Amino acid sequence: MLEVALDTSPLALSGAGTARHLRGLLAGLDRFPEVRVNRHSFGARGRAAVPVRDVAWYLGALPLLARGADVLHCPTFRAPVHSPAPLVVTVHDLAVLRRPEAFNVWTRRYSAGVLPHVVRAATRLIAVSQFTAQELVDLLGAPEEKIRVVPNAVGQPFTAAGDAASGEYVLAVSTLEPRKNLRRLVEGFRRANLNGCELRIVGAPGWGDVEIDDGENVRWLGRVSDEELARLYRGARCAAYVSVYEGFGLPVLEAMACGTPVVSSDLPPVREFARGAVLVDPFDADAIAAGLNEAMTRRPELAREAREAASSYDWARVAEMTLDVYREAAA
Repeated sequence: MLEVALDTSPLALSGAGTARHLRGLLAGLDRFPEVRVNRHSFGARGRAAVPVRDVAWYLGALPLLARGADVLHCPTFRAPVHSPAPLVVTVHDLAVLRRPEAFNVWTRRYSAGVLPHVVRAATRLIAVSQFTAQELVDLLGAPEEKIRVVPNAVGQPFTAAGDAASGEYVLAVSTLEPRKNLRRLVEGFRRANLNGCELRIVGAPGWGDVEIDDGENVRWLGRVSDEELARLYRGARCAAYVSVYEGFGLPVLEAMACGTPVVSSDLPPVREFARGAVLVDPFDADAIAAGLNEAMTRRPELAREAREAASSYDWARVAEMTLDVYREAAA
């Protein structure tokens, strides 16, 4: 029996990509009786709790709780710099190093100071894309032999079968933060002149003073359940995701699995999986507008390609690949 201590703090802190990844991984690992997962979580929320979590939990309490485990797995780069158990760290992106201006002062300083030590402490690093694997090498000098690429995946309720929301609309899904480029998306949407179509934006408030002004066919829905999000994907004329930096781009994959054509930033990690997506320059509102019109025009063809491409990304495979990394680390 392989004993894995797993930091599940992201489940209490976020409904975004890292939490979705963790939920999918846990469901996949449940299928393997040879591994026992012991969940450990720092559950306090709010800005005041962030320094306590980053210092007292990751640098102090979590390593103590992991004593006796065969592996300690941290599903984000917030992790100990010393661990009594072999340490596996999943890195979703290194936006905080590439685009530090988009993050608050604490996150910038913490990441710059601690991340190099986390990389050295880790027995294995999991990157969610080949792009992120190369970022680890380029930005943090991570040894290539430590890195394993395990992509994200998609599962229920994100399938093409099921109820669809009503209305004529384009759907955007992301936390409200600067690098998600929502203001330029709104500008491109308005330039596209889509005959009364609405832009619906789903996502929790983030940081960086990003706000969405409802009106003129633009509506912010806030955070919704996964079931409602799947309905929104299915009903959308297309989905738009024009972030300026990503390590993977999970909303693109979710939309694809629901059979929704996607307009996405032309980013290296998105090109790794997003067959059938319309790729655009995220810094050019006219290019975004043209992409939206193209996706509308080619909707049946792009929807078919998207479903086929997404079908090979499932959480059972992710869990199997992650379990292989655990075995390597524990050996």
